[in-house]
Amino acid sequence: MNLDKHKNKIVYPELSYTITGVCFKVHNTLGRFSREKQYGDALEELLKDEKIQYQRECVVGNTGNRVDFVVEDKIVLELKAKDTITREDYYQIQRYLQAMEMKLGLLINFRSKYLKPTRVIKIDTDARTKFV
Repeated sequence: MNLDKHKNKIVYPELSYTITGVCFKVHNTLGRFSREKQYGDALEELLKDEKIQYQRECVVGNTGNRVDFVVEDKIVLELKAKDTITREDYYQIQRYLQAMEMKLGLLINFRSKYLKPTRVIKIDTDARTKFV
């Protein structure tokens, strides 16, 4: 398999790699049993240190929902601190991507023993019918 051929298809590889690294630092520092807000606060401090532009608790369209972070106006970052990620969590971030017209979301569950960031790519569909 030719990796160079697929490398160009990865959405925001450098930025998502940097964000993932910051999330690993947060997980290593706080462990797996903190609250979602604590992870968000620690992540915010590290994003500032890395001089990465972000917005926290952004309102999504006219839905009243709030996304945890929007990084560099490119990536939706949704934090979780629960035992398992469910289908609803994927649907939630997909709705955010649809409403904000962004290409990539990162779903991070800090509760798991080993941090496994999940890349969620925007699906080209009508979000009102697919992810409700």
